[in-house]
Amino acid sequence: MNLVRWALLSHGWSRQVLCTGSEKQVWRPDDGEPDRCNAAASKVDPQCCLGSFMTRRQIVLLVALVAMAVSAVVVFLYQRHSFQTAAALASEQAGAMVRPHSPIIGNPRAPVTIVEFFDPACEACKAFHPRVKQILNAYPRETRLVIRYTPFHKEVSVRAVRILEAARAQGKFEATLDALIDGQRAWAGRDPDALARAWAMAQSAGLDLLLAEKHVASGSADALLAQDVADLQAIGVRATPTFFVNGRPLPSTDPDVLLELVRSEVERARETR
Repeated sequence: MNLVRWALLSHGWSRQVLCTGSEKQVWRPDDGEPDRCNAAASKVDPQCCLGSFMTRRQIVLLVALVAMAVSAVVVFLYQRHSFQTAAALASEQAGAMVRPHSPIIGNPRAPVTIVEFFDPACEACKAFHPRVKQILNAYPRETRLVIRYTPFHKEVSVRAVRILEAARAQGKFEATLDALIDGQRAWAGRDPDALARAWAMAQSAGLDLLLAEKHVASGSADALLAQDVADLQAIGVRATPTFFVNGRPLPSTDPDVLLELVRSEVERARETR
């Protein structure tokens, strides 16, 4: 059934032989009204029957329905192509997915690796954060989270990454990450006091500011960040958060889909023990 026919049927239209002289089949509303086109109608313009029953408003509605159906198909095909491309790139760039310097939350030897391309200034990353923690808590022995920094908010993101890396050097990474995520709105802006607020949040999480400043001055965070940026470009990451589970890209940005993908990988790992 083509799209036009489906749209007509779903809105109460039926196909009937109206112009009997030419057996012209046209569409009309299924309202029980008697046919107004008789045999003589076949001697005039074939559109007479269609014009009798399809008002301008109905035609516009039909065109809109067809356009919506076509748009849905285009979106589906684009998403499928994007997913296939991401999967191919992830396979080709497997060595760039996890680096020795990458922060890890959870069991370092877990069989299921969740890689998150993460921007600390990203609102969507903030929204995903509690759900990701729930997944790690649900499978504490089987899962680990590997964070790859993705500074799409430029300098604001870079400053936050420096704080996080300074916290990691002091063993305060998770606490500082939670503090920055929870207070993101206060420091992710570009006003002059934003950076000071971020440092204050990190201090409240237990960060030693003097040691942290020395760590930032060493430039080690910037070198790590440069490698992460090179890797995300090689893998083709264009949005945050972007997730891969054991190298498989998340087909849609949905925490429930992430949970299902992780669950399937956990079950597979348990079966192979």
